[in-house]
Amino acid sequence: MVHSEHNKSKNSGGFALIILGALLLIIGPQEAIVPKSMSVATWVAGLLIGGLGFYLKFIRHRTKQQ
Repeated sequence: MVHSEHNKSKNSGGFALIILGALLLIIGPQEAIVPKSMSVATWVAGLLIGGLGFYLKFIRHRTKQQ
């Protein structure tokens, strides 16, 4: 089919990962939500998940176009 590339869904879930990473970075330092012992792990997870989402949404998308 000629327009098969045009009809493909462009949603790779990268934007959702960026939002999830940002939420983890926001709730990480709040002791009422996350125990103090888990705050560093929450920050690291937020950075990793957000970075993965950024890669999927922007970096990989750019390399596919070239």
